[in-house]
Amino acid sequence: MKLQADFSLKPYNTFGIDVKAKLYARFDSVAELQELLQMPELRQEEKLILGGGSNVLFTKNFDGIVLQNCIKGIEVLREDDAYTYVKAGSGEVWHEFVVYCLEHNLGGSENLSLIPGTVGAAPLQNIGAYGVELKDIFYELEAVELETGQIHTFDNEACRFGYRESIFKNELKGQFIVTGVTFRLHKNHKLNTSYGAISTTLQEMNIQEPTIQDVSAAVCHIRRSKLPDPKQIGNAGSFFKNPEIPLALYDVLKYQYPTMPAYPVSETMVKVPAGWLIEQCGWKGKVIENYGVHKNQALVLVNYGGASGDKVRALAYDIIHSVEEKFGISLHPEVNIL
Repeated sequence: MKLQADFSLKPYNTFGIDVKAKLYARFDSVAELQELLQMPELRQEEKLILGGGSNVLFTKNFDGIVLQNCIKGIEVLREDDAYTYVKAGSGEVWHEFVVYCLEHNLGGSENLSLIPGTVGAAPLQNIGAYGVELKDIFYELEAVELETGQIHTFDNEACRFGYRESIFKNELKGQFIVTGVTFRLHKNHKLNTSYGAISTTLQEMNIQEPTIQDVSAAVCHIRRSKLPDPKQIGNAGSFFKNPEIPLALYDVLKYQYPTMPAYPVSETMVKVPAGWLIEQCGWKGKVIENYGVHKNQALVLVNYGGASGDKVRALAYDIIHSVEEKFGISLHPEVNIL
């Protein structure tokens, strides 16, 4: 554990934006984190917790301390007839945790395969994909309060999960650092293959009776075919949330745009794919200088190399404006813009 000044964050954000942090330190345990928080020279500094850097767009240098969460470890806490409770360190790579579940034949996380980021970041925005959200397998988390250094436990209800939302993005934003997450995983598997192209992909793979491992393989195949690898092209995955709109508005828009897809959320609300809206506005595959919108997935903004965060942010808001103008629907970034 060592403080470093004027620290480059370029290798630590998947957009590959070249900015610096005034101070930087990594921690590998709760004790190290608590020790850092007690340092007098850091108490007044603005703090940013960084995991895999896969959900952030830096637009300027960070004038504070970046604390990188590197707490590792996966362990079974207990089990009963239906579930196994597994605790993972918040610095674990999310997909590596999914692989652990698959190797131990524990169901529930397979639809969330290959989502970038760390275990600790997953509950902050209630990550989700292909009809499954983190809250569906979440049991509880432990977090250190920045102000006091004390450890608190939050169960599913206390986290107030919503669509890409939790209490840590709202009332408690910037007040806690997640150090460990416990998941309740299924021994008796309940597959969810109805969302997106999973069923079609499984058929193409000639799989009639899929396992959780098969579902994961299908999800990985779909994601790799649509989404660019951040190691090759700078990006943060899906940049925008899929908007939820009233069914009445959707019915009006469906009349104007008969191919508009939607998924029911409730009796009165539907979710419209943001990627479809963006594509209809002509943004898919658009390249501006050294950044743009990915050719295979309009939800993904990309840095082809050397782009500034400011320019990517400007592109994002140009997209938001055009979708609002064409459809009367407001898009909201899923990525944290700093």
